[in-house]
Amino acid sequence: MSIGYLRQRDTAKPPSFVVPLRACDCHAHIFGPAERFRFVESSSYRPPDASQADYLRMLGTLGIERMVIVQPSVYGYDNRPTTEAIAAFGLHRGRSIVAVPPDIPMSELRQLDAGGARGVRFITLAHGGGSLDDLRTIAERIAPLGWHIEMYVPSRTWHDLADTILALPVEMVLDHMGGILANEPERGNGQRAVMRLLDSGRCWVKLSGYRSSVAGYPYADVAPLARRLASRVPERCLWGTDWPHPGLAGHMPDDGELLDLLAEWVPDASARRAILVDNPARLFGFSG
Repeated sequence: MSIGYLRQRDTAKPPSFVVPLRACDCHAHIFGPAERFRFVESSSYRPPDASQADYLRMLGTLGIERMVIVQPSVYGYDNRPTTEAIAAFGLHRGRSIVAVPPDIPMSELRQLDAGGARGVRFITLAHGGGSLDDLRTIAERIAPLGWHIEMYVPSRTWHDLADTILALPVEMVLDHMGGILANEPERGNGQRAVMRLLDSGRCWVKLSGYRSSVAGYPYADVAPLARRLASRVPERCLWGTDWPHPGLAGHMPDDGELLDLLAEWVPDASARRAILVDNPARLFGFSG
């Protein structure tokens, strides 16, 4: 069964700190227009349109120049909403993460690469994503391109997959703080596996403001986890809005407030610059 969700805010508050030049939102989605792009039948939610113009307006308020558009599960392997957004935004500021089947021809992967794709996404926390059984096959196919794999899975999954992931020929990005919930024990299997992966030097983690929260808005319970991750691997942390916040009910986050959370977690301006500018430039291949 699919459910609807709230529409994103029309406006966002400006952040309370000076955002460095060439900052990057490393996790956002574009939805619609609905008359052009159909949802897969198994999708877990049916979002309203969230357009390129809406997204650029929000980024302008935040003062963020660069972006990574991530293929949402609702479109399955139809990457057009994602790749068309990058074509519109331009390769000087945009990259994408796509979803592909294991038998995709290399010619199609090269075409996606030329259009700004830099990785493949797997997700099990919503229906519509690819099977984890294809993880190794896809990793081997994308390795010659220098791509990585991004995964949004429950934290317990990392414990089962850690050895497999560390043997892959590509790097791994752990979406949304590795799927760790704020109330999970620090020495629990999920969090220990995430730290093991990060300590390998081959994995990255995206800091995000609310998916890990158990208490809800204003997401204060996420702070200890976020600080732990940011201090553990500051050179491999990324940050993303998760705009337009798909699948949420109740409170709709304000993206300016989410960016302010990063300033609370990482008060040092140089460390924050690494997360917003330097790290994404290195991983996604931005220049300048």
